[in-house]
Amino acid sequence: MVLRQVFHRVILLCLVCAAAWPEAAGGAPQEHASSAPARRRPHNIVLFITDGMRHESVTADNSPAMFSLRRQGVDFANSHSIYPTFTTPNASVFATGHLLGDTGDFGNALYVGHAMRNGKTATLTPFIENDSFLARLNHFFGGNYLQEETLMDLARRNGYAVATVGKLGPTAIQDVTQVKSAGDDALAPCACIIIDDSTGLHGIPLPENLLHEMKAAGLSAAALDRSNGQPEPKQNNGRSGTLAANWMQQQYFASAVTEAILPEFKKSGRPWFLVFWSRDPDGSQHSQGDSMGRLVPGINGPTSRAAIHNVDANLWQIVDYLKDNGLFADTDIIVAADHGFSTISRREISRGGTPTASFAATRLYADVQEGFLPPGFLAIDLAHALQQPLYDLDAPVSSPGNGKGGFYHPVHVAKDSRRAQHPVYGNSLIGGTGRVPGENDKTDAEVIVAANGGSDLIYLPQDGPARTEINKKLARTICDFLLQQDYVDGIFLRDDLGDLPGTLPMSAIGLMGATRIPKPAMIVNFKSFSLNESLLSRVEIADTPL
Repeated sequence: MVLRQVFHRVILLCLVCAAAWPEAAGGAPQEHASSAPARRRPHNIVLFITDGMRHESVTADNSPAMFSLRRQGVDFANSHSIYPTFTTPNASVFATGHLLGDTGDFGNALYVGHAMRNGKTATLTPFIENDSFLARLNHFFGGNYLQEETLMDLARRNGYAVATVGKLGPTAIQDVTQVKSAGDDALAPCACIIIDDSTGLHGIPLPENLLHEMKAAGLSAAALDRSNGQPEPKQNNGRSGTLAANWMQQQYFASAVTEAILPEFKKSGRPWFLVFWSRDPDGSQHSQGDSMGRLVPGINGPTSRAAIHNVDANLWQIVDYLKDNGLFADTDIIVAADHGFSTISRREISRGGTPTASFAATRLYADVQEGFLPPGFLAIDLAHALQQPLYDLDAPVSSPGNGKGGFYHPVHVAKDSRRAQHPVYGNSLIGGTGRVPGENDKTDAEVIVAANGGSDLIYLPQDGPARTEINKKLARTICDFLLQQDYVDGIFLRDDLGDLPGTLPMSAIGLMGATRIPKPAMIVNFKSFSLNESLLSRVEIADTPL
């Protein structure tokens, strides 16, 4: 059982036990006969997620709060994320306790079966760290795209006050049934408390009583952004990234908890359940400029260490509030990470510095260093091998002018090109006409690639009985090609496509379940390696601009 499910069951036990508490349904405490044992008030629960942090990163000097809590409590020394190891899939497991075959949350970017328009784009692979996209997915899949009960729903039903705060995407997924559209992409008001990057003009509206608490505490009704007052870091072509941890936004989230949410909960007299999903160290590590184009210091540089110290200070602030207000003894604190983190390689495929021989790395791009892999390298290489046209799912579409239809931007990687193109974020269509499908239409593409970083999802959208043998043959062709690529490590294949040499079945890792969201035909894991014996020296190939 993965650790996500262990945490889910621990919290589930706490919440179910709360149902026996007389005040759980809102009633007053009942008098007990002297012979009856007194019922203990259920504990409050804090689930504190440190996005993108390894167990080894918790040290006495740089993360004293986490280090201290770990020594006082239970330490899961050999924990593991689910696979594929992205933020929103792990978030869905924390929220529901179900693996991805049931929830359908296969990636941060995933094929959902229909185009989602957003301004001038009409993506088939939305990046779901986005409340508007989550609301649209909920609408399309009957009000809950995960199709499973969440811990927040269970807690609310058992009399708990609930709130979820932090990183855009996984934060709202914890209380996903409350993420609804009010029309024209506006998010509907609800009685829930969800505070993330988009809180304010474009986010999920907050209840009036909490807004009053925030105003009294001098907190803005709109979340701060991640810039720390600096320009957005650029990371391609050797330009430097950020050298500052995400402390301003993180401090806003922590203060919203200790100066508004917890005081409101305390006044209510009810037990409560809080999820704090810290963007750091993940956010700062993705953008760090300590070692652009180099593998050392990688994620061990000063910006990444500052990000870890930053999230530790947020946890300490919450713990301090609990202690100062007599809540610490009655609160269970669970600290976890959704996944670990690796330094990204765009060129080297081994500890010895061997460069990739990928076709995509032989082209020249305006925003990529020569010899380095561009975003979308898998789609570029696959389209080249299949001799099929390639289209970018995230570039503006050509439109007939009525906001419907149109065509995806073709990506040209000609042999004699001195300035080849690449998909903006890696998400691509291969084959077909590039036509944008209508809301109830299917794309005519043969292959869809959803780029997610250390693994990519590959879909074969043409399905049905008439396509069974064609898709099996296409899957074999793709797998044969992938197994020859020097950046590929492992391939998981959907069970109905057969047992192909060099692949493992998706059912082996819980990816074959009851979800109605389209399942990938295969998931490609990119190569990773260590520079030394420490997990903190891990390096991986990744297929996004991060």
